[in-house]
Amino acid sequence: MNQITRLTGGVGDGPRERIVDSLVRQGFAIEPDYLSPSLIKALRREIRRRDARNEFTPAAVGRQDSLHHNALIRRDRTHWLDGSTLAQMRVFAELELLRTDINQALFLGLFDLEAHFALYPTGGFYRRHLDAFRGDNPRVVSVVIYLNSRWRPVHGGCLRIWPQRDAVTPLMDVAPRAGTLVCFLSELIPHEVLPSHAERLSIAGWFRRNEGPPL
Repeated sequence: MNQITRLTGGVGDGPRERIVDSLVRQGFAIEPDYLSPSLIKALRREIRRRDARNEFTPAAVGRQDSLHHNALIRRDRTHWLDGSTLAQMRVFAELELLRTDINQALFLGLFDLEAHFALYPTGGFYRRHLDAFRGDNPRVVSVVIYLNSRWRPVHGGCLRIWPQRDAVTPLMDVAPRAGTLVCFLSELIPHEVLPSHAERLSIAGWFRRNEGPPL
């Protein structure tokens, strides 16, 4: 496996510039320490609070009318973000800056963001998949931000990135350490969540193109 190190690129010196540069070069980016520890802590508290109130629901697979639950494919719970808390507003504000920078560099026509909290219990996983299929899904760029505290290798739960859908050898594993952001082109980068041996917390989101009104 490749060792995950802080990416340094030629576009600029800041985290967003490194992310954009890496998206241009290889279709994905990894940026450690993207969110502040205080914001991560606030988001973690919100997840605990909402989960205690049973606001999370089992995640589904499939597209549009074919959505269904399949514990053989994925085993996590989600709660959609709506910007109703200060912590969520801060995340949306930061990702809006990233959306603008990606649009300026890649001309992808990213229009908005949808995102949810993802809670993987012990034993949770998500088999290899793409977040979008070419031409029939508005999701263009995927974003994941990890919120786990004191994550250790024994906990598993890495994001495994594959070079292509039928590849035998993975490209790399990314440990879900608090503050790390992973960003990739939704139609091009197959990935999976390896089985987690501890509770795993994250935000998963997608920058989307504007589908426009129905014809």
